[in-house]
Amino acid sequence: MKKERGKMPEGLKIKKKSSDTILDFLKNLFESNQISGVITLNRLSENGAFSNSIISSPEDLKFAVPLYPLMPSNAGGVVGHITRQCPFSVPIAVVLRPCELRALVELKKRNHANMDNLILISYTCPGVYPLEMMRDGKVNQLIDQYWNSIKEISIPQDIRPTCKGCEEFIPYIADITIDVIGNDDPNSTRIVANTEQGKDIIKSLDGESAEIELENERNLEMREKRREARKQLFEENDSEGLGFEGLIKSFGKCVGCHSCRTVCPICSCDLCYFDSRKTEYERKKFESEITRKKGIRLPHDTIFYQMGRMAHISISCVGCGQCADVCPVNIPVSTIFMKVGQAVQEAFDYVPGKDIEAELPVTTYEPEEFVEVGE
Repeated sequence: MKKERGKMPEGLKIKKKSSDTILDFLKNLFESNQISGVITLNRLSENGAFSNSIISSPEDLKFAVPLYPLMPSNAGGVVGHITRQCPFSVPIAVVLRPCELRALVELKKRNHANMDNLILISYTCPGVYPLEMMRDGKVNQLIDQYWNSIKEISIPQDIRPTCKGCEEFIPYIADITIDVIGNDDPNSTRIVANTEQGKDIIKSLDGESAEIELENERNLEMREKRREARKQLFEENDSEGLGFEGLIKSFGKCVGCHSCRTVCPICSCDLCYFDSRKTEYERKKFESEITRKKGIRLPHDTIFYQMGRMAHISISCVGCGQCADVCPVNIPVSTIFMKVGQAVQEAFDYVPGKDIEAELPVTTYEPEEFVEVGE
């Protein structure tokens, strides 16, 4: 699916809070028969249970919380899973955070997602809280503090470490973007149409027409603060310069549960090599290792697993933080992958999910590429 982009973003200013505006907007899409469903974050109960859900009627939007600062799963991966075999046959609006949207684009490039019939809605993302804070409604106690931080252009405390260091918080290819961070009036909303489809959609909304620039002063200030936070995050989790010994020390705690792979939106192979019989040790192999090493840890090859996964997805890692959030032994997986991913992506001059048309570097060949490696 190719998005036709306009020369200059067009938008609206609406005299309502962003949380109210986006729900009104989705309801308007339903009632004008522009969509048959919405995929967004949904509140399942008052005790802190949330899930990405498909909503098929405007009445059920009363449980939708698109801007709530939690990510129970990367919705880009969810949409990829749903559309992998075939696209939606009817128009569906999808509300995605920037990292979720970028993950969806990367899955499309791997033929693991289809973006036809999707209306992509995103927003400048302030970040999300760790999943452990989803229990007992703990996040509810921090909501006022969270939005006050955004108003003051500061990074909310206690959000995921990778969110604190995320510089890609402005969506790239969304049809509609809601400028949450760059808006200096909490009682109004700035909606930006980035594509021709988006421009057609916002014509039905009531608001003051305006040309809105997402790369505004407030967002640039936030990006600079995120850049400094990323630098500090990398320094605090240096893993001894990410040398071999440092990686062994970090990944040596891995218990082989593979939860990081399960929640990763980029890990999408039909069969993971590390779940195949090829990785199983035969009895003779165990006996050989016991003789040679005088013992062997179980489960085996957990460091090999982490290194293999890193090599596989580093070019497309969007830094969503899901992997570290579910690690039972608190390995800073997302920080390590973010740091390695940044180095790999810079080497290829590639930002994952930025451009649908940009080919994956691992699928292209340049005869003069990295010639210095062989010198």
